[in-house]
Amino acid sequence: MARYTGPSCKLCRREGTKLYLKGERCLSDKCAFNRRTAAPGQHGAAKKKLAEYGMQLREKQKAKRYYGVLEKQFRSYYEKADNQEGIAGENLLRLLERRLDNVVYRMGLASSHKEARQLVLHGHFTLNGKKANIPSMLVRVGDVVAVKETDSTKIKELVEAMGEKIAPKWLEIDKNGSAKVIAMPERDDIDFEFNEQLIIELYSK
Repeated sequence: MARYTGPSCKLCRREGTKLYLKGERCLSDKCAFNRRTAAPGQHGAAKKKLAEYGMQLREKQKAKRYYGVLEKQFRSYYEKADNQEGIAGENLLRLLERRLDNVVYRMGLASSHKEARQLVLHGHFTLNGKKANIPSMLVRVGDVVAVKETDSTKIKELVEAMGEKIAPKWLEIDKNGSAKVIAMPERDDIDFEFNEQLIIELYSK
């Protein structure tokens, strides 16, 4: 299964904003973005005025990297979003929010999307009572994501700390380690700043 394996902090510096790819480390003084905000590379510190295409590209890259999705899969999400009724940009973000690894992240069981992806791949969750170890699985209204019974001390600690993070209103959280999807995620539920219209403009050329 393809995934990005390079330096995470360089991605934040490239996009000029924190993507919280390392979870709690991004909130600490150890965060590399706090020390070096310039883009990586020899000419990273040079001030550059982006053209229209550059702004569209940077917005797409930011969304891809925030959700941990590579280009081929991201384009597939765009095509699905474009074929659905409604606003294509909001449809795209809604699809990304419905990914199983994002649901685990929104439940407060992981400090980053990368960590959530790893937990899903290791088989720590069920979807409607059945094994679910594919991060890209899309949840629907009525679905229940739950933590499997385990002897893992770390997983138990994560479940105990679930209430520390405010869950989006489209999820009904049970403190025993489960969440029910009670509605489709809306644009206002996304707590990260995106200009999704720029992404749609890029792909629709």
